[in-house]
Amino acid sequence: MPLSSMAQFTAASPQLQPVLRVAQLRTLEARHGDAPLMERAGSAAAEVARAMLGDRSGPVVVLAGPGNNGGDAFVVARWLRSSFHDVIVVFRGDAEKLPTDAAAAHAAFIGAGGAATREPPSMKAALIVDGLFGIGLRRAPATDHAALIEWANRGDAPILALDIPSGLDADTGTAFSPAIHADATATFLALKPGLLTGDGVDLCGAISVHALDIDVEQATRAAGRKLEWSALSAALPAALRRDRRNVHKGTFGTLAIVGGAHGMVGAPLLAGRAAMKVGAGKVRIGFIALERPSVDVAALELMLADANAVIDEGNCLLIGPGLGTDAVALGFLERALAAAKPLVVDADALNLIAQHSRLRTALRERQAPTLATPHPAEAARLLATDTAHVEADRLAAATTLARELNASVVLKGAGSVLAYPDGSFDINASGGPALATAGSGDVLAGMLGAFVAQRLDAKTALRYAVCLHGAAADALVAQGIGPAGLIASELPDSARLLLAMAASGRSVDPLG
Repeated sequence: MPLSSMAQFTAASPQLQPVLRVAQLRTLEARHGDAPLMERAGSAAAEVARAMLGDRSGPVVVLAGPGNNGGDAFVVARWLRSSFHDVIVVFRGDAEKLPTDAAAAHAAFIGAGGAATREPPSMKAALIVDGLFGIGLRRAPATDHAALIEWANRGDAPILALDIPSGLDADTGTAFSPAIHADATATFLALKPGLLTGDGVDLCGAISVHALDIDVEQATRAAGRKLEWSALSAALPAALRRDRRNVHKGTFGTLAIVGGAHGMVGAPLLAGRAAMKVGAGKVRIGFIALERPSVDVAALELMLADANAVIDEGNCLLIGPGLGTDAVALGFLERALAAAKPLVVDADALNLIAQHSRLRTALRERQAPTLATPHPAEAARLLATDTAHVEADRLAAATTLARELNASVVLKGAGSVLAYPDGSFDINASGGPALATAGSGDVLAGMLGAFVAQRLDAKTALRYAVCLHGAAADALVAQGIGPAGLIASELPDSARLLLAMAASGRSVDPLG
């Protein structure tokens, strides 16, 4: 197939769940203000509660807060009582100060024979329902409610959170202290960023989404999506499926990698091996180090050379793995930024851009696609702030970088955030602590470069690389390899297998 035909290698549109920020959710709620959303939410959550209860004995303790989340809790309590469950509602608010819908839910609960107490029971609960605070929380819970959160977390009863665990910021994923540690979260209308990134990944447990009979896709334009390998793999781009026979290695691109300063030659090798395993037609590695390997015995297919012989090659350039930050590295980065081809900027290349304003300007003014892969410390340097500030609002940090750098960006970490120059974003749900190992980022960069070399557009390449990278780790952990002790060089084979399974239509659930 001629290279000019590669534009036909497009991706189908994967069915990815929408992720809405709080402002969008408020607009959606207002637009459907005539619908009984609170009643629907409470009814849906009560079904989740019944499933969690199973045959467990003991009361269901429902913690009801002073706002609309408390209203949801009163509806849950009423529905559970109607199915003959023993329900104890703990409410430390003022019923006369409840919002309109929550006041009606409280009145309906009391009218159905329910009662509320201010203190949790001494007996062991079968289930705790957290309805203290929802998506409007922007500060640490006050003392009275903080004590209830601490009580719930101390017990051994499973906890179901309504909409979002109390104490967790719905937009940022930052947890105030204290915050509910839920075993499950029944979230309403749509996913929120805070459920999927930052502290949220450890606080939410199993998440179920309840649209409340609202067509969210039709009702709003979601800027964000949740990335799951099961959905992405079902819409695998043609280039990754390899469903045409009249092709050759050039059809699938050449990735050039520049990096590997003295003492860091392993980084570009990891990236190169990963690139080969996910389908790059050819991979050339150009080393900064004067004493460079002439062959990679673990991947004889890789072509190794001096950086000067490689930087102008290929239809995609990856620069950064093991690059270093000295004057030589700076010179190569300047050349890379001037190249009229897709560019993946990783590791030390990002640190150099943070140090030199002219490099930042050159990056922003590039016409060819640029993709950047910062971890939180690198993102902080690029934003002239500290890591804590980045982690406090990962979505804001990623979207700011995408806009300011005119690049497709993945802010790596728990719930990696992908952001694009058009303002859209994704939050990745695959992967976990197994990826917290040296070289993992180099493997991701190599996979990303390989997908760009295969002519996937920047957004598609970033989505598939990040989600597959995490899914590869999940699959290994499911086999008993890790999370502790999983090493980066084990990821490419796992990723290749998942791609092969997806291309053949076989099961692609990395956890099953």
